[in-house]
Amino acid sequence: MADSLMEYVTSCALPTPWAQFTLHAFIEHATGKEHLAMVLGDIGNGEPVLARVHSECLTGDVLFSQRCDCGAQLEGALRKIADEGRGILLYLRQEGRGIGLVNKIRAYRLQEAGADTVEANLQLGFHADARNYALCQPMLAQFGVARVRLMTNNPRKIEALEQAGIEVSERVPLLVNRNAFNTGYLDTKAAKMGHMMMPLTAVVAEDGEL
Repeated sequence: MADSLMEYVTSCALPTPWAQFTLHAFIEHATGKEHLAMVLGDIGNGEPVLARVHSECLTGDVLFSQRCDCGAQLEGALRKIADEGRGILLYLRQEGRGIGLVNKIRAYRLQEAGADTVEANLQLGFHADARNYALCQPMLAQFGVARVRLMTNNPRKIEALEQAGIEVSERVPLLVNRNAFNTGYLDTKAAKMGHMMMPLTAVVAEDGEL
């Protein structure tokens, strides 16, 4: 598929602890970034598809950081898709809400000095959230998907997909537990970015602090 935004490249089988997905690779024309789609089952029959749009978080997805909820959301979404036997996860290479890995680490340093996650991005000269969800439409269109049951807590993501012509027939909450390191991050997402974060379970650290 050739599109003004994305080009479909190739695919392969991807066995995971939850199911064997088919992994599809795309290239974004404007940036050369490589984006991925993990597909399970028949998703092109016109019925709403359980879907997750997940922006890359190397620290959370790969390095097991507890400063965010990204890795847990990624695993939770794949589990839900596997349980249903049908669904798609789009993995967008938009690290740090679109500011990149090095700048995200700079933002972490600012957070350690007292800024919250939104303030840190703004202090670095970026938008609070610079991600581009228009990329999702051509990726979903590759598989004949126009209607999704979206796993998200982010209302902006729902609006962006609908603006791109994707019908969000249902929002499926994707909540993970708090820990001693991510509670401020989760509170900021709820207070400043409108994320629908309730209910969340508090996890008490060994020293008794949240």
